Amino acid sequence: MTTTLDRRTVTGSAPRRPVAPHSKRTKATVLFGLIAFTVYSVAPVWWLIVAATKGQSDLYTTSGLWFAEFRLLDNFRELFTYQDGIFLTWMWNTVVYSLAGTAGMTLICVACGYGLAMYRFRGRGVMMGCIIGSFLVPHALLTIPSFLLYTDLRMIDTPWAIIVPSFFSAFSVYLAKVYAEGAIPHELLEAARIDGAGEYRIFFVIGARLMSTGAATIFLLGFVGSWNSFFGPLVYLRSQDKWTVMLGLYSWLKVKVDNSTDLTGLVVVGSIVSLIPMVVLMVSMQRYWRSGVTLGSLK
Repeated sequence: MTTTLDRRTVTGSAPRRPVAPHSKRTKATVLFGLIAFTVYSVAPVWWLIVAATKGQSDLYTTSGLWFAEFRLLDNFRELFTYQDGIFLTWMWNTVVYSLAGTAGMTLICVACGYGLAMYRFRGRGVMMGCIIGSFLVPHALLTIPSFLLYTDLRMIDTPWAIIVPSFFSAFSVYLAKVYAEGAIPHELLEAARIDGAGEYRIFFVIGARLMSTGAATIFLLGFVGSWNSFFGPLVYLRSQDKWTVMLGLYSWLKVKVDNSTDLTGLVVVGSIVSLIPMVVLMVSMQRYWRSGVTLGSLK
């Protein structure tokens, strides 16, 4: 044993262990899975980008995975001028509905999660049970009661029929509660109370700041869900100038079924344009996630 230790000291490195055959197979399997997942995720986006550059005839007669005659600018011009620029109205409506609804939802859900995590009160367990149990209720079952309620409140065919329901999300409340339990120490709140700070000030100055990463995640998930929402606008909105972009693009696809007009090219280009706000939002909110990951590693 002494000889072995002396050899390691002289050579300065431990003897290499032979690589097990099963580890190579595992690496190859993982690598193959990652490549397959990447292709599966990127292929539809690549097809969409290629199709957006084609004219109406090339869209059906050429390969879907490669370019033909480049007509992207003409397609954009036709998209933004069709029906007096109704697409821009749909985009603006979607931005307003998504931002207003998601901002309100984030504030409400973060406050609810903070309250459930930081305070002890009677009925807290029952309330959490109701929140978790609401996950099991299919959203489609609430369509008829919601429609009747909005009709009584005269909210049908108004932006409020889309914005107000977006304020409430049981999953976001649960997510905020779990994040608050791990991010906010009770001792910090007690110290703030001893210094004379009120509960509202403690929430906005301390709690909300420590929950910024969780709030950013809740906002992003809510914005993506609201942006891609289709069933709610389809049921609650009637006027074309109040539609969202998803409902508007669906109506253009329906035109092809009803008559001989084919607007598939406009739908493809419109789909590309509708992705831009979400890409911008994802890139702009990366710094919140990085700060959260760094803070978690330091803890």
